[in-house]
Amino acid sequence: MATSTFRRATRVKAPFPEVWEFYSGIEGLELLTPLWVNLRVASARGPDGEPDPEVLEPGSRVRISASPFGVVPRVRWTSRITERVEEEQRAYFRDVMEDGPFDYWEHTHSFFVDDEGDDPATVVLDRIEYRLPGGWLGESVSPMAVVGMEPMFRYRHHMTRTLLE
Repeated sequence: MATSTFRRATRVKAPFPEVWEFYSGIEGLELLTPLWVNLRVASARGPDGEPDPEVLEPGSRVRISASPFGVVPRVRWTSRITERVEEEQRAYFRDVMEDGPFDYWEHTHSFFVDDEGDDPATVVLDRIEYRLPGGWLGESVSPMAVVGMEPMFRYRHHMTRTLLE
């Protein structure tokens, strides 16, 4: 089965270290999720099982649930951080869905310095590879998943600029 890809990028007029730090813990997820999602974080555990780690390192697991608009039955989701790489002017981390509503979900959060212009800036890029459940039927409606992802990530990127610029 083929996977689909969703991407969204934005330029944030904030120094790279501040943006990277903001995204490194569970608080960033909570602050960047629209209220209409009705997000609940059930737990965040570090790779050794410690609760509420300051930084989500490889092996960390996050259990959440959501009930969009309060009318959709609550959906549970478990993600595991699989990679976290930080270099001088770029970084990324990747999470995969271990349990949840998709057959496959891999989300890469990338950050890099944009030194064009007078103000320090960071480009934030979300890249999601996903596959809906339902075999060929899920694959045929997969482009419609963007209808849900687009407003969510538009909000996330807007809030990143609002909170960090």
